[in-house]
Amino acid sequence: MISLRLSELVRRSAPRYTSYPTTPHFGAEVGPQDYDGWLRGLAGSNVSASLYLHVPFCRSICHYCACATKAARRDEPIVAFADRLRREIELVADRAGPLRVGQIHWGGGTPNLLPPDVFDSLVTELCDRFDVASEAEHAIELDPRWVTRDSARRLKASGVTRASLGVQDFDDDVQRAIGRAQPFAVVRSAVAALRAAGVSGLNLDLIYGLPRQTMRSIRDTARLAASLEADRISLFGYAHVPWFRANQRLIDEGELPDSPSRFDLAETARETLLAAGYGAVGIDHFAKPGDPLARAAQDGRLRRNFQGYVADRADVLIGLGPSAVGRLREGYAQNAADAAGWARAIDAGRFATAKGRALTAEDRLRSDVIEEVMCGFAVDLDAVCRRHSADPSIFAQDLAKLRSLAEQGFVRVDGSRVAILRDGPALARIVASAFDAYLGAGARHSLVV
Repeated sequence: MISLRLSELVRRSAPRYTSYPTTPHFGAEVGPQDYDGWLRGLAGSNVSASLYLHVPFCRSICHYCACATKAARRDEPIVAFADRLRREIELVADRAGPLRVGQIHWGGGTPNLLPPDVFDSLVTELCDRFDVASEAEHAIELDPRWVTRDSARRLKASGVTRASLGVQDFDDDVQRAIGRAQPFAVVRSAVAALRAAGVSGLNLDLIYGLPRQTMRSIRDTARLAASLEADRISLFGYAHVPWFRANQRLIDEGELPDSPSRFDLAETARETLLAAGYGAVGIDHFAKPGDPLARAAQDGRLRRNFQGYVADRADVLIGLGPSAVGRLREGYAQNAADAAGWARAIDAGRFATAKGRALTAEDRLRSDVIEEVMCGFAVDLDAVCRRHSADPSIFAQDLAKLRSLAEQGFVRVDGSRVAILRDGPALARIVASAFDAYLGAGARHSLVV
């Protein structure tokens, strides 16, 4: 059970730190012309790139969802979207040239709603416009309810090497509360179809903190997920943000677990996955021994970006589609979140950049510190400062913020070295937030657990 002192800590909110500065601190000072210039700066260089393509459609919207997506019960708007996505790919390639690409990731929404021939044509466009490595990881997020043996074969034929299945929870009562009926047999069938097709990399996504979850139900969910023998399992905390996503108002807040219960749910699922042979990676990922993500964590090569924890070492991330975020050398650029605004920009032959953040030298320094805390639960501030030619005294006030955690035995501060001694998954976001120069500037964040 959670200790009293820890229960007080996990009631705090903090960013997930998939970027720094975080997206609430992006602004309109970065626009289409800035992004255009940043991309042109890549032309002729030897940088490596990852591509993220956001498909903002689902057949229906689940109550818990906080993603930038909309319901599409017909294929026509999805096909029209794909044509614009192709034109956005052309825009990027025309500016940046045939970038070397080591990873492609399709997110959503439900990317497997793209008709097979449409998906194939988009993949062909990517391969024609960019220098996609033969060993590139090609990943896609899938709704298991829309995976068939034929669709799995088509994904494999298009070059997909990894699939991430949105499971969330296997309990019938929880599924009713979140508006997503998805029996275990459906997920098991999707896993079997993907394996039979030769898509060998498999991820499962689980969520704790959902309405009506109990220790028994989440333990059963974790056991069933582990029984499918996926390479990786993610365990995310449900972020209840009804002020941001109206569909979450369909969830009865009285059925949500309180903060101590959320912690116990997370720990129960975590212990179940560890007992099943998975190794912990960062704050919310689990991987089998030998998996590239597990090896990256062991070797200190783990990275964190908008896809969560990754082993990808690309120099830049190119975001395509509504709400997609890219990180280039100069900073972050995010597309318009509304599909209509994104479409108008693409139809006009320009980028749909709505906001972003040009990085300062201090932003880059703090970003590296926060990423090390989030990935390895420790950081050597002097070492990071040497890489950035910075004065370590910049962190004096930040270290003072950690004094209370150090006195309680959660953190050790030894000169410039900071290490989380216990409960790392629960405390990493809190420790990382000590180094966030923008925290508290008007943004609302989810609970740390």
